[in-house]
Amino acid sequence: MAGAAIKRLKAEFKKLTEDPPEGIVAGPKSCDNFFEWEALIKGPEQSPFEGGLFTTILTFPLDYPLNPPKLRFVNEIFHPNIYKDGNVCISILHPPGEDPTGYESSQERWSPVQSVEKILLSVLSILAEPNADSPANVDAGKMYRDNYDSFVQRARATVRQSLGV
Repeated sequence: MAGAAIKRLKAEFKKLTEDPPEGIVAGPKSCDNFFEWEALIKGPEQSPFEGGLFTTILTFPLDYPLNPPKLRFVNEIFHPNIYKDGNVCISILHPPGEDPTGYESSQERWSPVQSVEKILLSVLSILAEPNADSPANVDAGKMYRDNYDSFVQRARATVRQSLGV
């Protein structure tokens, strides 16, 4: 199973290298381990995260693409869909099948047709437009809904931290 996963990950890496999406650079942390990748994501323009450069780690299971990777922000980031420990909570990263809570349809969850590129574009999308209705970080979700200006100030602070200023 791991052999098929490595083959798939190598193909995805090649595609990302030849035609990278704007604002994203990604690849294995080392040539010896294709199951752990690092990705740099540029904060989307006209969003509270504009100008930031955020480091993420993708950890792939041995049965990838049958199951999704985990994605974690290394930098501190104050965002409704990112847990305080940096783990990202988006539908595309949830295991395939029916949602036990009934919140998501099975079509929104992981399927083997997804890719690293689609995952990273989904993360870029939530940076631009958070889903505050289903927050992983309740404080960020509440602030985003109830006091947007304060949310923007906190988000901008994480942008400055991501740049080391």
